Amino acid sequence: QVQLVEAGGGLVQAGGSLRLSCAASGRGFTPYHMAWFRQAPGKERQFVAMIAWGHGNTLHSDDVKGRFTMSRDKDKNTVYLQMNSLKPEDTAVYFCAAETVYTPGYTYYNALDYDFWGQGTQVTVSS
Repeated sequence: QVQLVEAGGGLVQAGGSLRLSCAASGRGFTPYHMAWFRQAPGKERQFVAMIAWGHGNTLHSDDVKGRFTMSRDKDKNTVYLQMNSLKPEDTAVYFCAAETVYTPGYTYYNALDYDFWGQGTQVTVSS
């Protein structure tokens, strides 16, 4: 069974930075893709970034492109989200997710295509 544990959230002023991490445990953990999503109060879960576990290619949403960077450390089974130039509208609970079962027609921004999720970590950006 795969477990994902996020860390690194907190309260930061606008313009500041945070680095989220998501550590995966479970025998033979080798996902196809991992991603970060976020959910603000009263809003739907929103795609933030994705990384292909094998070759490390990434995609970032237009909302965060140029400010956030997703990366991974395969030896540690950990993904990161470096968040710079944070804005109040970035305030949300951030979740990491893993696609461990091949999904035909996989769509990186579709939360339903990921089969394991972390518990989430709160990020609050004050103005």
